[in-house]
Amino acid sequence: MKANPIRITWLGHSTFKLVTPDQNVVVIDPWVMGNPSCPEPLKKFERLDILLLTHGHFDHIGDAVELARRHSPDVVGIFELCHWMESKAATKTRPMNKGGCQQVKDLRLTMVHADHSCGILDDGKIIYGGEAVGYMIEFSNGFKIYHAGDTNLFGDMKLIGELYQPDLAMLPIGDLFTMSPREAAYACQFLEVKKVIPMHFGTFPPLTGTPQQLKELTGHLKGLEVVRMKPGETIEL
Repeated sequence: MKANPIRITWLGHSTFKLVTPDQNVVVIDPWVMGNPSCPEPLKKFERLDILLLTHGHFDHIGDAVELARRHSPDVVGIFELCHWMESKAATKTRPMNKGGCQQVKDLRLTMVHADHSCGILDDGKIIYGGEAVGYMIEFSNGFKIYHAGDTNLFGDMKLIGELYQPDLAMLPIGDLFTMSPREAAYACQFLEVKKVIPMHFGTFPPLTGTPQQLKELTGHLKGLEVVRMKPGETIEL
């Protein structure tokens, strides 16, 4: 019997919905209700098994508390962010830190470095939320996705590529708050990845990077596919 595929739906910005081979529903960086890129029919979920949080900025955790209360998923994040989620009535947190791995349902999750800030806006004040991170997500069929979170280019992306050998990378390209296509092109080279999904672009006018720019800047990388998704689009792997 053929195994179920991995299904990836881009909800706009850095928010993705994944359906694993075991049919677990995963949402990465849950920002849907206030996300102007997210199609209206996809802003609600019938079920949710895992929330994966890269950092505490509003455009990445905007709906994390509400979804945690409503669906009681496993909430994965850096220690301080999980502690904050617990203070907001999340009951099933799975805290971890950079370099650590844990099994969450049918996913093997490794937390890796990201070069970004991580303050949480809470009651009008910015509070400490740990550090920003990325994740290596390994599925039960062996396929590996690297979600970089919000990040600048950093040299240790080479180590991430060597250690974990991702099959697909989700990389920010918008510029201003993250890498632009130029830095993301270097990231693709460092990671030696064969597929890349651009994210964190076009949501607001200042996020000017485009997938076409990334494609042009990576034209010399043989075998690399820039997967240009539209918000609401689903691909299967």
